[in-house]
Amino acid sequence: MTLPDVDPARVEAEWAADKEVLASLAENGDVAGIVRLVDVSFRGEEAALERLEDDAESLGFSFIEREETEDGELATFLGSEQTAEAGAIRALTVKCLQIELAYDVEYDGWGCTAETGKD
Repeated sequence: MTLPDVDPARVEAEWAADKEVLASLAENGDVAGIVRLVDVSFRGEEAALERLEDDAESLGFSFIEREETEDGELATFLGSEQTAEAGAIRALTVKCLQIELAYDVEYDGWGCTAETGKD
């Protein structure tokens, strides 16, 4: 599947928020180059989420779970094993915004734990 182009203004708006998350991770001692599970979430209608879940692997994700949010919406969580380096997160965000358009779902952001390399 070829994913659609995303409005550059939308990418920049998401990137501004992403940079804040990356800064917070760094403040908590994160070593961005360590590969870890980065989860992404999408909200939407059940049929659209099911289609996304079915295609998750071909899009480079693993299915984590689906849940109902506090406001009664359905949300699907997918995971990607990757670093939290700026370029990798920006590419992830662009892909998620493309998925939003292709699957008629709402991208709701990404998250991961800070990895310090100290266990």
